[in-house]
Amino acid sequence: MLATDTWLRIFCGMMANAVLFGIGAVTVLSVPALVPHAKLLIPAVVVASLVLAPLAAVWIAPRMRLRNWGTEAWRRGDLISG
Repeated sequence: MLATDTWLRIFCGMMANAVLFGIGAVTVLSVPALVPHAKLLIPAVVVASLVLAPLAAVWIAPRMRLRNWGTEAWRRGDLISG
């Protein structure tokens, strides 16, 4: 059985992958200069999102656990939680 932290990283990685792909796909398809090159750029966006998602998950997942926050840090927040 996997640890809770591992499960959080997996699920957070899947969500980060979807967000990164969406940002990249919308950028490629909404910029008129990039549309003719979309045939090559969309696969590049897929690969980039697959590469960057685990890195984002490792950075975001620990913030999903209350035990990693002290009382003062919980009140203060950080870049992600505000």
